[in-house]
Amino acid sequence: MEHLSESEQPVRPEESPENPPKQGKSEALEWLKAIVIAVALVLVIRWLFFAPFIVDGPSMQPNFHTGERIIVNKIIYDIRDPKFGEVVVFHVPTEGRDFIKRVIGVPGDTVEVDGDTVKINGEAIEEAYIQDVLDEKHANNELYNSRQNNPTSNFPNELVPDGTVPEGYVFVMGDNRPDSTDSRRIGFVPYSDIIGRADLVFWPMQDFEFVKHNYGN
Repeated sequence: MEHLSESEQPVRPEESPENPPKQGKSEALEWLKAIVIAVALVLVIRWLFFAPFIVDGPSMQPNFHTGERIIVNKIIYDIRDPKFGEVVVFHVPTEGRDFIKRVIGVPGDTVEVDGDTVKINGEAIEEAYIQDVLDEKHANNELYNSRQNNPTSNFPNELVPDGTVPEGYVFVMGDNRPDSTDSRRIGFVPYSDIIGRADLVFWPMQDFEFVKHNYGN
């Protein structure tokens, strides 16, 4: 009996040009499944771990501006407590909206604000994140944290008379000290109201950067 070589094997009908294999459709379906799974994972990760927010208002100038889009890390404070100098986004029930501010005092700290001098446990701190505007104002013999007839410029004050941060809370202030509704007015912020830490400015593109958190004192 004559045997055909490999090159002489007959072509099966389903592999003929008129009947192409279904392999292409199968691969396309697998790619579609992979894309759907990937999109679902991105949405879940975004919902559980990260979230976009829009900066609204001047309270964090000169470091954040109205209209900037930021990415907030929602899980970091499930792992550890907030630290001094971190920029956080939190919900304010009395205002019905979210704020972005900087952590100045953590549990156990005694905070004092007198003009442009901020003291933690009796020691004045350095605030590199607003040093340029402080220097500019001081060069003109002006205070940065100065607003006429504003009883909440300093701290403690008549609205928040206790300067010691309780357990499970933080003391926050906006970088724009003369124009910020923060712990000097709304009081200490409970951990339970903190949504997360601002980690990235992603829009507009010219402002794209990772948020610099100041941990020094």
